[in-house]
Amino acid sequence: QVQLVESGGGLVQAGGSLRLSCAASGRTFSRYAMGWFRQAPGKERDFVATINWSGDNTYYGDSVKGRFTIARDNAENTVYLQMNSLKPDDTAVYYCAAAIGRNLATLPRLYDLWGQGTQVTVSS
Repeated sequence: QVQLVESGGGLVQAGGSLRLSCAASGRTFSRYAMGWFRQAPGKERDFVATINWSGDNTYYGDSVKGRFTIARDNAENTVYLQMNSLKPDDTAVYYCAAAIGRNLATLPRLYDLWGQGTQVTVSS
């Protein structure tokens, strides 16, 4: 069973950057599609980005296209989310997730495993 632990969140000013990491335990990490989601207080969990098992195919939510980049290092069992040009609207708890047997996935219900989340706060 894979376990996911996010890190890298924090407080940043608008226009700044952060890189989130999601470390996965377990030997089968490379078999999973991975995704990042976010949830702001009182709102639903929104799709941010997803990457396939080999890392050569990605897909982004409209609100982050051109600003965020998802990447993975299967040798290190880690998936990353580089966030640039951050805006106050990006403030949320960010979760990484793993989807077994899928290529790319944008819906939370398609993911099998979730991390505990990391807070990102963007000040104006």
